[in-house]
Amino acid sequence: MSKIEYKDLLDAGVHFGHLTRKWDPRMSPYIFMEKNGIHIIDLNKTLACLEEASNAVKQIVRSGKKIMFVATKKQAKDLVAAEAQRLNMPYVTERWLGGMLTNFATIRKSLKKLSSLEKLMKEEAYKNLAKKERLMVSRDKEKMESVLGGIAELSRLPAALFVVDIKREHIAIAEAQKLGIPVFALVDTNSNPNEVEFPIPANDDAFKSVSLLVKAFGAAIEEGLSERKRDKDDAKLSEEEEAKRAVDAEVKE
Repeated sequence: MSKIEYKDLLDAGVHFGHLTRKWDPRMSPYIFMEKNGIHIIDLNKTLACLEEASNAVKQIVRSGKKIMFVATKKQAKDLVAAEAQRLNMPYVTERWLGGMLTNFATIRKSLKKLSSLEKLMKEEAYKNLAKKERLMVSRDKEKMESVLGGIAELSRLPAALFVVDIKREHIAIAEAQKLGIPVFALVDTNSNPNEVEFPIPANDDAFKSVSLLVKAFGAAIEEGLSERKRDKDDAKLSEEEEAKRAVDAEVKE
């Protein structure tokens, strides 16, 4: 992972918080100063928190678990979806369905329905349906895909969430808290950092800021995936060597 420098954060405007009157006092440890009625985030704290978050997420991914990306705000959703797809991780960028974590059994039923609709549309029987029925099936699939498409491959609860804007995604945060699922998140000066396990103090509105930090977090996940592959390759090699030694021992006997 190419290490992010203080200057990178500065150039991306990561330090710009909200108007001072909109602040959450619990963010005070991460605020450097006030300028022209705006709170300025301490970028040294951002760097330290990002490093801590990166190290933690690497270990989670290295153990073969999934991180769910959550960002439904306009300036973040496309880049978050792209990064999650690149890493083959689940994501929610349209709308958070209540119970997506706490009522996962029901969500799985919906995912099965989506899968069966996709299967139906590839079959001959679908082509033989009346035009109106085909349209209804197609619309159902599109509607479900827009909300559930990003988690279509999710067979179990994610090990952690990565969230952009914890105020906006408060339902997701509450569900994660209820289930003891750790949350990594970009936290702006108007939010409560105590709601998440790994707060990364940052401007969560500006596209450049969000883009830089989402990609940095994605790079940490990528490192974890590489380490997992290396672990598996090493284990396979050890097994092969062990098997070879066993064969050699038998031959000698």
